[in-house]
Amino acid sequence: MTRPSPFGHPFLLGFDEIEQALDRVSKAASDGYPPYNIERIPRAGDAPERLRITLAVAGFTLDQLDVTLEESQLVVRGRQVDDKARQFLHRGIAARQFQRTFLLADGMEVLGADLSNGLLSIDLVRPEPERIVRKIAIAARD
Repeated sequence: MTRPSPFGHPFLLGFDEIEQALDRVSKAASDGYPPYNIERIPRAGDAPERLRITLAVAGFTLDQLDVTLEESQLVVRGRQVDDKARQFLHRGIAARQFQRTFLLADGMEVLGADLSNGLLSIDLVRPEPERIVRKIAIAARD
């Protein structure tokens, strides 16, 4: 049995990609590591509203983190390797790897990333859409 799509309505034309994006997001949301926040930073003056993604990446160094933009996806990867020379009496902090993906809307731009005190912050800008009104000519056919 197939589930009915909310985007199958005849008035919603060209929204197939949104449905596919929602499916991808629901599959990727199951992993909880690393924890993250997404905050809205209000506009200041003429600057547009920004978003900031902050990931808790304590123990990762700058060279162990990778932030890439792959089409409309922001991908954050972290890779730690076990140091075989170290001898632990107790090990409660594991060396791990992670990949966290954020699907960005069309037009979203990544301003930059910053690592400070174990927190990786990535700033995004949501530019104001240009309001376009265009008159469509109607051809008369007799």
